[in-house]
Amino acid sequence: MRDFVRINERIRVPQVRLIDEKGGQVGIIDTRRALEMASSRNLDLVEVAPMARPPVCRIMDYGKYKYDQAKRAKQSKKKQHQVSVKEIQFRPNIETHDYNFKKANLIKFIKHGSKVKIQIIYRGREIVHKEIGQGLMDRLVDEVKEIADLENRPRMEGRHLTATFIPIKKKVN
Repeated sequence: MRDFVRINERIRVPQVRLIDEKGGQVGIIDTRRALEMASSRNLDLVEVAPMARPPVCRIMDYGKYKYDQAKRAKQSKKKQHQVSVKEIQFRPNIETHDYNFKKANLIKFIKHGSKVKIQIIYRGREIVHKEIGQGLMDRLVDEVKEIADLENRPRMEGRHLTATFIPIKKKVN
């Protein structure tokens, strides 16, 4: 979605509240006069607050304004950090080596700053012994509590026991 800013002849209201290029209030004047003032200074008349009554317009270099806006948006995008959610699936009757391997992956993902969704999947009659999966989840929570926190408690979603781990924020002294 693009933002549509009206400039120069696209401003079709009879009067505008004008702000000059230095930021000073000029007052409420006719739109034609404001356009003449802007063109005499080789600048554009830009509508900055279209919902105000009368609309607020500013005399400025529109090309430079758009460039500065794009530059600011790019800078703010650089500072953003996108959190990814990794997913690891366990079975209730998992072997020790497989468990350790998946736990190592969990630790690696957490250290890289990702959220990790853990699912213990019950198949067939395994659902009868939910306590095995719950014990596995409790063991996992206990073993990674130094580097990861639970975002939400483990809960059953159909045949899946699900929990989400997030990295622990470092405390600044």
